[in-house]
Amino acid sequence: MTKILGIDPGFERLGVAVIEKDKKNNKKEKVIFSECFKTSAKLEFPLRLQLIGKEVKKVIKKYKPEVLAIETLFLNTNQKTVMRVAEARGVVIYEAAVAGLRVFEASPPQIKIAITGYGRANKEQINKMVKILVDIDQTKKSDDELDAIAIALTAFAHLRF
Repeated sequence: MTKILGIDPGFERLGVAVIEKDKKNNKKEKVIFSECFKTSAKLEFPLRLQLIGKEVKKVIKKYKPEVLAIETLFLNTNQKTVMRVAEARGVVIYEAAVAGLRVFEASPPQIKIAITGYGRANKEQINKMVKILVDIDQTKKSDDELDAIAIALTAFAHLRF
């Protein structure tokens, strides 16, 4: 069984998913855990980073993935937000490195191509394909969770185990 921890990075909302694939049979990947982890804007930023680190460490300890799949930063016009997301990514990558996980990074266009075959796919198209590609509770609605699953699926498509 190969497990990948997918993370859609953020400091307010962090998409987290663990998916697994049985190497012996070619069934769909299965989502064994997913959530949208949230931190409160009322907390000081360093405390928010600490909470993110604790959550990622807890998920790694419980599910024992071999790989962290994380989205690279997409630069937008708000540089303060980009910096904060970069810092949250750093915490996640640090926790993965401490746990000995291999780190796989993918850009938004790479993820879109892996999931839909089209590098300019929209959120709706990606979410629809994620629900087709994996065994998942169809009631999962959080974009952050579905993005984390998409990132993990992209890692499965690119990595050799």
